[in-house]
Parts: sequence; structure tokens; C-alpha cells
Amino acid sequence: MKPAGIIGIILIVVGIIALAYGGFSFKEHKKDVDVGPVQIGHTETHSVPFPPILGGLAIAGGIVLVIVGSRK
Repeated sequence: MKPAGIIGIILIVVGIIALAYGGFSFKEHKKDVDVGPVQIGHTETHSVPFPPILGGLAIAGGIVLVIVGSRK
């Protein structure tokens, strides 16, 4: 298989995952006070959303690359 076909398959998989999950989130621990053995902190949760159009474009681009990569 040509490299364009492999990249196309990867784009299709990434597009499906982006549509299925809609984004990702992560937690970050921050220290507020650090005085000797006493530590006070909090945890913040951050979200990074994926626009649905991004997943759709990745799938469409992947299909085009698979078709182009399969031609002789």
C-alpha cells in the first residue's frame, strides 16, 4: 500500500475517534501554599473540545487519500 493510503487510514481512524469522544480533558494539580511540611493545593480540570467539523474533515480527507493511494 502506498504512503497516501496509510495516512488516509490513519486520518479516518482519528476522525472517528474525534467524533466519538468530542474532546479530551486532563487534571492539573497546583500548589497554593507550601510552608515547611504543610502543603495546600487544589486540582483543576481542563477540557479541550474537538469541533465535529474537524472529525468530519479528517474522515473525508482520509477517504480521498485511500482512494488516491489505491490507484495504480
